[in-house]
Amino acid sequence: MHTNDADPRSWLRAAGLRVTAPRVAVLNAVADRPHTDADRVAATVREALGSVSTQAVYDVLNACVRAGILRRIEPAGSPALYETRIGDNHHHLVCRNCDTVVDVDCVVGSAPCLEPLNDHGFVVDEAEVVFWGLCPTCRSRERSQDGVD
Repeated sequence: MHTNDADPRSWLRAAGLRVTAPRVAVLNAVADRPHTDADRVAATVREALGSVSTQAVYDVLNACVRAGILRRIEPAGSPALYETRIGDNHHHLVCRNCDTVVDVDCVVGSAPCLEPLNDHGFVVDEAEVVFWGLCPTCRSRERSQDGVD
């Protein structure tokens, strides 16, 4: 599992990928702002390096996901989001109003939906859980608009 304190260069080397400025910039952008979409990553990389094509950023993101350096999540109705927290079974909370995404450690208690009744011949290696609701900021705004405090 990566942490924001680790060096992206070491992640790339461990995955057998060449260390390049665009790859390091992409990994730094995602580490600095987890649950980031590709457009925001591209803007951050351009601030750091200057001219970098959007396609190059997508290529780096896809290579890093394939290599297991980044995790890609796709909450319904949102673009793909990227994070450096990998190698554990964490889940996500998503605000229905502002699209804020936060990590949630693995579900505790029984988890009947993590093993399908019929796997249809698949070898299941991951289950994704997304909790939806309103974040504290949006709940507070909603209460203020309703005149409730």
